[in-house]
Amino acid sequence: MLTLERAPLLFGRDPTPGLLAYALADGGRALTLYRREGDTVTSELVPFLPFLLLADADLVRGAPGLVSIEPLAGPGELRRLARFGAWGDALAARDRCREASGQPANAPSAPYRFFPDPVHQYLLLTGRTSFGGLGFEDLRRLALDIEVLTTEGHEFPSAARPGDRIVAIALADSTGFRHVVRGDRLDEPGLLGECTRLIRERDPDVIEGHNIFRFDLEYLEARARRHGIALAWGRDGSALSGRVSRLQIAERTIGYRRWEVAGRHIVDTWMLAMLHDAGTRDLPGFGLKDLARHFGAAAPERTYLDPSRISREFTEAPERLMAYAADDAVETLGVASVLAPPYFAQAQVVPFDYQSCTLRGAAAKIDALMLREYLRRGQAVPLPRPVAPVGGGYTAVLHQGVARPVLHVDVTSLYPSLMLAGPIAPASDALGVFTELLRHLYQFRVRAKRLARDSGDARERAHLLALQQSFKILTNAFYGYLAFSSGHWNDFDAANRVTAEGRAVLTTLLERLAGLGATPVEADTDGVYFVPPPGHAPAADEALLERIAEGLPPGLQLELDGRYPAMFSYKMKTYALLDERGRLFLKGSAFRSRGLEPFLRQLIEQIVRALLAGRPHEVRRIVDGWLEDFAAHRVAPRVFARTETLQDSLDAYRAKVAAGARPPSAPYELAIASGRAVQPGDQISYYVAGRTAGVAVNEYARLASDWDPARPDENVEHYKAKVREVWERFRAFTEFDGLRPYADEPETRSQLSLF
Repeated sequence: MLTLERAPLLFGRDPTPGLLAYALADGGRALTLYRREGDTVTSELVPFLPFLLLADADLVRGAPGLVSIEPLAGPGELRRLARFGAWGDALAARDRCREASGQPANAPSAPYRFFPDPVHQYLLLTGRTSFGGLGFEDLRRLALDIEVLTTEGHEFPSAARPGDRIVAIALADSTGFRHVVRGDRLDEPGLLGECTRLIRERDPDVIEGHNIFRFDLEYLEARARRHGIALAWGRDGSALSGRVSRLQIAERTIGYRRWEVAGRHIVDTWMLAMLHDAGTRDLPGFGLKDLARHFGAAAPERTYLDPSRISREFTEAPERLMAYAADDAVETLGVASVLAPPYFAQAQVVPFDYQSCTLRGAAAKIDALMLREYLRRGQAVPLPRPVAPVGGGYTAVLHQGVARPVLHVDVTSLYPSLMLAGPIAPASDALGVFTELLRHLYQFRVRAKRLARDSGDARERAHLLALQQSFKILTNAFYGYLAFSSGHWNDFDAANRVTAEGRAVLTTLLERLAGLGATPVEADTDGVYFVPPPGHAPAADEALLERIAEGLPPGLQLELDGRYPAMFSYKMKTYALLDERGRLFLKGSAFRSRGLEPFLRQLIEQIVRALLAGRPHEVRRIVDGWLEDFAAHRVAPRVFARTETLQDSLDAYRAKVAAGARPPSAPYELAIASGRAVQPGDQISYYVAGRTAGVAVNEYARLASDWDPARPDENVEHYKAKVREVWERFRAFTEFDGLRPYADEPETRSQLSLF
């Protein structure tokens, strides 16, 4: 059987197999470990001594429950490890340190460090990890979806409203079980009780849901509290519990309530999709239906309903509503089976449990791996270094317009390769763990890819592919870790060395391409799009690649990442690719930002496709078609409505407006007027009414659900002006077919900038 040798540095020093989940027990003096052995789940109570890291032992000397203070060797500032008899004692010691130092535990310069997750602490010190010997398919996964009624006269559901209620709870698990707890046969207390009974009976390791943290579980818990019912979903009989939390994904901060169930994990496919899209930018949207279609998880015969008709369907066609709910649960299982395996694989490596792996950033995971090894060797831990500026990667647009054909070459794992070749590592890493970890992950990823390719066993291949994807995520995050403000071994000077060497490599590639007679179109951090030299044939791609790679520093490998019949270069990091199957790929927020109305994305795609096909004369006809459709009210509201995500709470928004820190905003004003209990991360869809193009959007905005087909009131002139604006952005590209040097004049750059 093809396997990867288990390396203690990556997988932890304790290979105890089958660990599923963990729960604090015995008043915080122990943990319950849940293990899977075939179809059986067993539990074991193990001692637990939580800890704090300290720069000065006097911070906790004499503290209640203090068991020991152990010295740590080496130059790091945190050179004492204090152990306590119970979790509550450790919390009290944390508070004592905060009062003595005047700094919270997560402050980079605080002279102590407390890790607020007891499971993380246990895994750090024991060297254990989850799911040893298990594959993703061994997990018992149960998806949950609810449908609710909204009281007539209200736009959005609210668990606090007496007239609102749950009318369906759909459950589907990985063994093939399917069931809908029906609100037309049970009252709400009975429905909640039956849901709890089924969860206990099916005994899942993981509960999955789409937006389950921010809607389903909040709604279920609020309604259960209203009826005095405990949602006793834990493997130990304990109730569902939650706490306020935040998740940072790229530039977005999402507020949510982190729900936990003893002995089980909760995974939100909406959040997994957000994390996936932060790296790929390829998702059509974050709704369950969009994701299911995108990932091939949508059944051809599935039931679709307009969410605004839930109440009517419940009254008039309950069977249809129940089928809709059941299909949602099944699709959630399907989406999770695509997005979750890399996080399952990470839980086999990183000292976080599975649920935490889906909610923690890659840099935090690297810090945890470093920390585990330093504590294993009894070494002191440094404090994070102060934040400093870091230069970016090399990006350049050399030509604009349509290029035919185009090759894309990139340097395989450029930043990791440079860090290994240098080596470039944090100055505070006295043990050299950073480079050792990176080398292990890099080599394991290469081996996992090769073994997956050679494996004839579908289960084994899926496991190896999940491992390699997980290793890829972690490997690519090592550069970012150097500039991670909370990283104990961060190093901003080292980060600058990496980007400086990366820029030099890209410059060398561009010079080499030009010397070979190729035409570089665009360069971005680790790769270049270019038109091959005249007379080049596809059969000579490998030979060309070898010639381009001449002169690269040792340890760097060039890879032909793609061949495209045509590319449209618009501006920096904004371009389109047409592949050999006729598929169009739009890159860059100016082309595919979800902040754009759908009709603008459609219009841009139609224009770009016409340009790539060599038919620039069709662009004006496309534009005129949209102008005519708006004038005749032929554009559906779902196409012209704009959807925006709330970044602030309503209170924070009001305070900023009152202080003059921001102008009034349509989605916030609509949310306030609706009375909906919204939070950061929620989305509002709206359109603009009125009759002239220059109206103030926040004053004329209407909820998309308020649009009446009998009396369409969308602002035709407003939307026609947007169509004309796009035409003006692309007009210059309809006047020639081919490439031209990228203009350096600021006036031209401004003219050719979308939105």
